[in-house]
Amino acid sequence: MLGVRSTRQKLVAVVLLATLAALVVSIGALMAYDLRAYHRALLGDMSTQAELLGRMTSAALTFDDPRLAAKDLNLLRIRPDIKAGAIYQANGRLFASYLAPGEKAPLAPQAGADGIHIQGNELRLYRPIIDNGERLGTVFLRSQYTLVERAIDYLLAALGIVALALLIAYLLARRIGSFLTRPISSITEIAREVVATRDYSQRATRISDDEAGELVDSFNAMLTEIEARTGALEQSNQTIARELEERARARQEIMRLNRELEGRVQERTLQLEMINNELELAMEAAKSANAAKSAFLSSMSHELRTPLNAILGFAQILTSDSMPTTLAQKKEFAGHVLKSGRHLLTLINEILDLAKVESGTVTLSMEPVALDEILLECRGMVEPMGRPREIRMLFPESTGAVVLADRTRLKQVLLNLLSNAVKYNREQGAVVVGCVALADKRVRLTVQDTGLGLTEEQVGGLFQPFNRLGQENGVEEGTGIGLVVTRRLVELMGGTIGVSSSVGVGTVFWVELALTEPVAPALPNGVVLPLARREGGRSDAARVVLYVEDNPANLRLVQEIVAFRTDLRLLSAADAHLGLEMAKVHQPDLILMDINLPGMSGLDALKELQRTPATSHIPVLALTANAMPREVERGLESGFARYLTKPINIDEFNDAIDSTLALVDQRRAAQKAGQS
Repeated sequence: MLGVRSTRQKLVAVVLLATLAALVVSIGALMAYDLRAYHRALLGDMSTQAELLGRMTSAALTFDDPRLAAKDLNLLRIRPDIKAGAIYQANGRLFASYLAPGEKAPLAPQAGADGIHIQGNELRLYRPIIDNGERLGTVFLRSQYTLVERAIDYLLAALGIVALALLIAYLLARRIGSFLTRPISSITEIAREVVATRDYSQRATRISDDEAGELVDSFNAMLTEIEARTGALEQSNQTIARELEERARARQEIMRLNRELEGRVQERTLQLEMINNELELAMEAAKSANAAKSAFLSSMSHELRTPLNAILGFAQILTSDSMPTTLAQKKEFAGHVLKSGRHLLTLINEILDLAKVESGTVTLSMEPVALDEILLECRGMVEPMGRPREIRMLFPESTGAVVLADRTRLKQVLLNLLSNAVKYNREQGAVVVGCVALADKRVRLTVQDTGLGLTEEQVGGLFQPFNRLGQENGVEEGTGIGLVVTRRLVELMGGTIGVSSSVGVGTVFWVELALTEPVAPALPNGVVLPLARREGGRSDAARVVLYVEDNPANLRLVQEIVAFRTDLRLLSAADAHLGLEMAKVHQPDLILMDINLPGMSGLDALKELQRTPATSHIPVLALTANAMPREVERGLESGFARYLTKPINIDEFNDAIDSTLALVDQRRAAQKAGQS
C-alpha cells in the first residue's frame, strides 16, 4: 500500500505542476499584453487630448481671454477619467483651469516640465502650445493611472483562477490515480491470496494435487494476471483519449482567445483612426478660426483707421499755425470731425455688441411691447435720414399688436433694418414697413426697400460678419456686423429673421415675434419726473457737482456742457486725493468720477467715499472710457449710482445728472418727513 500511495502522490504532483505552469504562462502573457496596451492607449489618448486642447485654446491665449479657455477646458467634463486640466501661459503662470466634480487636489500655480509624469495612480502630462513657431503656453492634464490597480485586480483574479484550477486538477488527479492503481492493487491482493492460501480453485479447478494441479493453478494465475493487465491497459487508453479531448478543447479555447484578441486589436485600431479623424477636423477648425481672426483684424484695422484719419487730419489742420482757416472752414472741419467721431463710436458699439452677443453676456428684459409705440419712435429717428435723398417712409397707421420682447433691443433691431433700407435705397425711393398677424400667435414685421436688390450668392452671405449687404464697392461706411447682431438679438428674443430679394426690384427683411397680451399702464409709487432746466443767470441755490478728472480736455468738455445749465455749479479735482478732500469740505450734491486716475483709481476713491461718514451719502457717477461689459458690471457692483462711458452723449449725461439729483431730493424729503 505504501508503494500505491507513493505512486498516487507522484501522479497528483505531476498533474498539479503541469497545470500550474500552463496557467502561469498563459495568464501572465495575457496580463502583460493587456497592461502594455492600456499604458500605450492611455498615453496616446492623453497626448491627443492635450494637442486638441492646445489648438482650441491658442486663440484664447493670443487674445488673453481666460473665460474662453475655461469654456474649452469645461469640455473635459465628458471625460470622467480626466480629473483636472489647466492652461498655462508662456511664462508658466496659470491661465485657466478645470477640476472634475469631487476633485480636491489643487493645481500647481506654475507649469511643470514638458512630458509625461506618472506618480502613483495619477498620470500628469505637460504639452506645449505652439502656434506659428511660437510657444503660447502649456496644456496640463491629470488623469487616473490605474495600471497598478489593474495589475492587482488581474493578479487577484489570476490567483483565484489558479486556485480553482489546481483544486479541480487535484480532484481529477486523485480520481484518476485511484482509478489507475485500483486494478494493480486488486491483482496484487489476489496474487498474495493465491500465493498465501494456495487456493487455486479460485481460478481453476484443481484436477489433482500433483504437479499438474499446480500447473493449472499457475496457468490460471497467469491468465488472471494477463486479464487484469489488459483491463488496466484499456482503462489507460480511455484516460489518454480523455486527455486528448481536453487538449483539443484547450486548443479551441486558445484559438477563441486569439480571435477575441484580434477583434480587440481591430477595435482599438478603429478607435485610433476615429481619434485621428477628429483631430484632423479639429485642426481644420483651428485653421478656419485663425483665418477668421486674421480677416477680423484686417477689417477692423481698415474700418477704425478710416474715421480716425478724418478726425486726426482735420484736427491737425485746425490746430496748425501754418494752415490758417476761416471760421466757415473751422465749422466745416469740426463737422467732419464730429461726423467721423460718431461713426467711430458706432463702429466700436457694433463691435462690443457683437462681442457681447457671441459671448452670451447679453441680458434681455422680456416684457410686453406695443409695436405702434416702437414704430413711431423709429419713424421719428429714420425719416430725417431719407429726406436729403427724397426717400419716402411708409409706416402702417395702427397695428394694435403687442409682442413679447426686450424694448431696447427690439428698437435696435428695427432701427438697423430701417437705416439699412434707407442707406442702400435709390434716389427718390421708398421704404415700406408692414405688419401681418400669423396663425400661431405670432406677428411678422417687414421692411421693404426699392434698392438695387441682391443676388442669391449675396443673400447667402448676408448674415456673415463684415458683409456690407453685398456692396463690394465700399461706398457705404460700416463694419458689416450689424445684421449679425440683429439676427442674434432676434433669436435671443425667441423670434426669427429672414430676407428675400430681387435684383433691380429691392429687398425685404422680415422679423417674426410672439404676440402677447398688453399690460395696463400704471404709475408706480414714487415716480420721479425730470427736473426742469432753469433759464437766466446762475442761481445761488445751484446744485454743486464735483468732477474728478485728470485729463484737461475731458474736464474742459464737461465744463462747457455744465456752462449751459444754470442749475448746476461745477467743481473740479485733478486726482482722487484732492477729490476726496474737496468732497469732505464742499459736500457736493453729486460726484462725477473717472476710473483711471493717477495715484488712486476711481474705484478706490469710491470705496473711501463710502467708508467716510461725511461723504457716504453723496451719489457718485462713473464717467470713464472703460466700456467693456465686465468693467461696467464691476463698476455698478462697486456702488456707482450710474455708469457713463466716453465719448459723452450729452443728452444721456444731462438725464443721468437730473435723475440722480431727483433721487437725492426724494431721499432728503423722506428723511425730513420721518423726522417730523
